[in-house]
Amino acid sequence: MRSSRKNPPFRPWFIAIVSLLALAAGCSAYAQSALPDAPQPQSVNPLPANPNVEATVRNIPRNFLHDQAAIWTSPRHLRVGDLEWLVPLGAATGLALDTDQSAMTHVVSKNPVFNQDNVDASNALLGGFIAAPVALFSLGHLRQDDQAREAGILSAEAMLDGVVVEQGMKLIFWQERPGVDNARGRFFQSSAGIDSAFPSSHSVIAWSAAAELAGEYPSHRTQFLLYTAATGVSLTRVLGQQHFPADVLVSGAAGWLIGHYVYRKHHKIWME
Repeated sequence: MRSSRKNPPFRPWFIAIVSLLALAAGCSAYAQSALPDAPQPQSVNPLPANPNVEATVRNIPRNFLHDQAAIWTSPRHLRVGDLEWLVPLGAATGLALDTDQSAMTHVVSKNPVFNQDNVDASNALLGGFIAAPVALFSLGHLRQDDQAREAGILSAEAMLDGVVVEQGMKLIFWQERPGVDNARGRFFQSSAGIDSAFPSSHSVIAWSAAAELAGEYPSHRTQFLLYTAATGVSLTRVLGQQHFPADVLVSGAAGWLIGHYVYRKHHKIWME
């Protein structure tokens, strides 16, 4: 446990982290309330969920700006029902924060070779997510597959939204990495700079892409593969001594909600 003398029970940064969860939750709630129930299809043609925010290359800048505005103002769209999962997630985050130092010093190996292997694995897994939009868009273009083309555009858009959010949070929280000061993980340390530990860039990006792609291709097998890969990214960031468990927990939740928002906001309805 961290010393209560140096880390008082009432932590302003904990409220800030819960606010980040509310931010992401709000954007999901905004997507749910902004989109009507899907109309019943009358043909095999794709039906636009919202023609004004349709996923096209030309609309990417416009959609991205609208996404950011919605994400940063999303807490006002929170509903009472969101507390059913937001409160447990906030509690889990608090528990993780209180055990982060112990986990990184007594549980996670500090063997340099082991750590580097996990860093390499996280980079490789993330590389797969980053390559997916290019591959899907290219496949969609070559085969005239509008769904694959949309998946490529929206997964890239989700990751871009995630990058902006996590970079903004890094500049706010300034958390030290596990390798600094015996893994105390202090927040608001200017020395952390833009390389702050919280939130985890890898986790936000991976979960943003996974959530969007899981919406596009909702088969159990595809979702299992996507979320297993995203979990692997988060886990290897911790095993690589790059992030604390709380970092990847919150980052994964925020990324999932951002990806879910992008999918719900911009996708079309595809029928076989």
